[in-house]
Amino acid sequence: MKPSIEIEYCPGCRWLLRAGWTAQELLTTFEAELGAVTLKPSEAGGTFRVTVDGVQVWDRKTAGRFPEMKELKQAVRDEIAPSLNLGHSDTTERQAE
Repeated sequence: MKPSIEIEYCPGCRWLLRAGWTAQELLTTFEAELGAVTLKPSEAGGTFRVTVDGVQVWDRKTAGRFPEMKELKQAVRDEIAPSLNLGHSDTTERQAE
């Protein structure tokens, strides 16, 4: 079974558009590797959390900021397809491989 991503966001903060854009970017990048991307409104204010099959790969409260898309794609890749080259979204070392 292909992995699933859950993006939990704060609806009171109006972060649905950010969550939707994040889902679109991840689905475009990992379309062959992913089974689903789910958007989940959070009951806790200020939440923006991304998990892959229950493993947290980003939490806005812990990091103190939103992720750059490049770093989020790298974190997701490291969980679902470590050997996948992300091209321009990859780290400099991995681009050379």
